[in-house]
Amino acid sequence: MKVSQSIEKCGLSPMRKYAPYATEAEKKGHKIYHLNIGQPDIETPPVYFDTVRDFKLPVLAYAPSPGIPEMIEAVRQYYKGIGVDYAANDIFITTGGSEALQILMGCILDEGSEVIIPEPFYPNYNTFVKSCGGVIRPMPTTPEDGYQYAYKDKLEALVNDKTRAIMFTNPGNPTGVVISEAQMRVIADVAKAHDLYVIGDEVYREFVYGGEQLLSIGQFDDIAENAVVIDSVSKRFSACGARIGMLITKNKMLQSEIMKYCQGRLSVSTLDQVAAAKLYTVDDSYFAAVRDEYRKRRDTIYEKLSQIPGVVCKKPMGAFYVMAKLPVDNTDTFQQWLLTDFEDNGETVMFAPGEGFYATPGHVNEVRLAYVLKQADLERAMDLLALGIKKYNETH
Repeated sequence: MKVSQSIEKCGLSPMRKYAPYATEAEKKGHKIYHLNIGQPDIETPPVYFDTVRDFKLPVLAYAPSPGIPEMIEAVRQYYKGIGVDYAANDIFITTGGSEALQILMGCILDEGSEVIIPEPFYPNYNTFVKSCGGVIRPMPTTPEDGYQYAYKDKLEALVNDKTRAIMFTNPGNPTGVVISEAQMRVIADVAKAHDLYVIGDEVYREFVYGGEQLLSIGQFDDIAENAVVIDSVSKRFSACGARIGMLITKNKMLQSEIMKYCQGRLSVSTLDQVAAAKLYTVDDSYFAAVRDEYRKRRDTIYEKLSQIPGVVCKKPMGAFYVMAKLPVDNTDTFQQWLLTDFEDNGETVMFAPGEGFYATPGHVNEVRLAYVLKQADLERAMDLLALGIKKYNETH
């Protein structure tokens, strides 16, 4: 029996592939500080659970394939609040941002089609692009340059007759990079000049720490036909388990193709949509408090990293991740060692090795750290990382 060549090209998630080692470490009684997965510990707004408890319909029926009207309207009003006027037909509710990406790639890619993506990038882009027969055309960046990528000449050099789209995450996962309006204009101009889709993964929009106003790619009216937005309630409202995302575009031709997938998978969870729609009623004070908490954690993790000899990183300006180069020979080997051979007072730490965030091989010294733990736990996790680096290098 055979499996598809497309899926064979995909790899395991670098955030989760060491889970079996973590399970064995926990069986030994070790406590693990998880910096490997972007699962916030911020409480989900209570209105979500209140809505679930108050759900009274006698039958839990299929939802409309593009989403229930109240969920679509909640998203429409949210975008109106940041200056983008979407019609209801422009918004498709999906099973998380992951399904939005999967559907989109299925609609725009043929065998051998290319998507330009700055690296390092969210590793699941690999799965969604490759499983649809596509190829990621990486735009290299460096930790020394702060992982910046919005350069016209570098983008232009990657465009060819196989290119279908430029995709980026803003704020960045895994880098925390935030690109400005001027930098987004550069990307928009390249996409417009070559008639490409420009895909903005904007699930971390609220988490920007420099006080600047973060634009959406949907706010550039002159590329309305090119622009596609990926969004989700997962990070914005700390509701990852709700699995509610959005695929948004004004491109009517693309909308027709998206609907085929939406109808083919029938519908997104009715109850989760009803409850997620209510999340959009929380006021700005919620985001201000969450943003302030993440800013403190960002400052802590950056300060701790800066104190470790040989670490290279720039202060992240958004999301809740930092990408760093560590002074070890291989972060995959190092991570496995931390789980199998290292502990301090019965505790160890887990991160996501950086090579899985690249299409270009050889990035064996980098890691992604998610600062999603409360302050005391985050400080302890970073102390364990520093101690682990020291002991690993003494024995390797």
